[in-house]
Amino acid sequence: MKLDTGLSTRNLRDIPAAARAAEEAGFDAIWTAEAGNDGFIPAALIAEHTKKIKMGPAVAIAFPRSPMVTAYSAWDLAGLSEGRFILGLGTQVKGHIERRFSTKWEAPVPRLREYIQSLRAIFKSFSEGGSKLSVQGKYYNFSLMTPFFTPPKHNYPNIPIYIAGVNEHICKLAGELCDGLHAHPFNSPKYLREFVMPHVEAGLKKSGRNRKDFTVATTAFVIVGKNQEEINRAREGVRQQIAFYASTRTYKVVLDTHGFGEVSARLNEKAAKGDWGGMAKEITDQMLDIYSVTGNYEDIGEKVKKRYAGLLDRVAFYIPYRAGIDDADWRRLAKQFNG
Repeated sequence: MKLDTGLSTRNLRDIPAAARAAEEAGFDAIWTAEAGNDGFIPAALIAEHTKKIKMGPAVAIAFPRSPMVTAYSAWDLAGLSEGRFILGLGTQVKGHIERRFSTKWEAPVPRLREYIQSLRAIFKSFSEGGSKLSVQGKYYNFSLMTPFFTPPKHNYPNIPIYIAGVNEHICKLAGELCDGLHAHPFNSPKYLREFVMPHVEAGLKKSGRNRKDFTVATTAFVIVGKNQEEINRAREGVRQQIAFYASTRTYKVVLDTHGFGEVSARLNEKAAKGDWGGMAKEITDQMLDIYSVTGNYEDIGEKVKKRYAGLLDRVAFYIPYRAGIDDADWRRLAKQFNG
C-alpha cells in the first residue's frame, strides 16, 4: 500500500516548493483537488518541479469539459511529467452540474462510459500522429482530427484513468474500463469489502482482467494528535466532515451498509436548512469510529495499513501535507508505507 498526499496550499505560487518537499518526504503521489482550484494547473506545476512523484486530479469534474478538452490537458501533462500523470475523473452530483457549471445533467454512468471511450480513442489518434478519429455515441461524437490540431507525440500515450465512485454501476464501470477507482473518503472497510469490491470485480471480469490490473485508492478520514486534547479536537472536525458527506443522498449506501440509512434523510433535511451544528450531532461516536481511524503519530500508520489491508493499493490521509502534521512525522509515515 502506497501513501499519497494532497497539498494544503491553494495558492499556485506555493505549489512548487510544497511539491518538492512532499517528494523529498517520500510520498508516492500528490492528488490535486478541484475545490476552488482548477484540477490540472497544479498538476503541471508539480510535474515541472519534481522528478519522481506521481500526480493527478482527484478528481477533475468530467461533464463540464468536452472529452477533447480533457484529452489535450492530460496528454500535455503526461508528456511534461514523463509518464507520472494519472487522470482522475468524477461526475459530481446533479445540483453542481446544473447550477454551478450550467451544464446539462444526463444519466451519469452511461455518459461517463462514453466519455472514457472517447478519451481512449482520442489518445490513440494523438499517439498515431492524428489518425482518423471516429466516435459515434449518444452523448459524444468525434469525427475530425487534423495534423494542425494534433499534439506532438510522446512516449507516454497510455495515460492511466481513475474514476471516483460510490454506487454499484460506477464501480462496475471502473473495473471494466478504467485503471483505478478513487473510493470516496466517506467509507469503511466493510463497505469497501462487501459493496465496492464485488462490483469492481464484476467489471474486471467483464473486461477479462483481474485485481492485479487495477488500483483502488482513497483519502481516509484519519484522527491523529500528540495528545488526547488534540485527538478530541480532530474528532469533532472529522465528525462535521462526515456529516457533510453523509447528507448527500447519493452516498446513502455507505450508511446503509452499517444500518444507519435513516440518518441520511435527517442530515439532508438539516443541510437544506443550513443547520451544520445539528448535522454533526447526528454522527454518533460509534459512526465516527466506523468511518475513521484514530491514533497517535507512533501508531497511526500501522492502524491505517491494518484497516485497509487487502482493500487499498493507495491511501492518503484526509489531512493534506503540511496541514497540522510536522514534516518529520510525515516522513516517518511515508517511510512506513513506501519504504
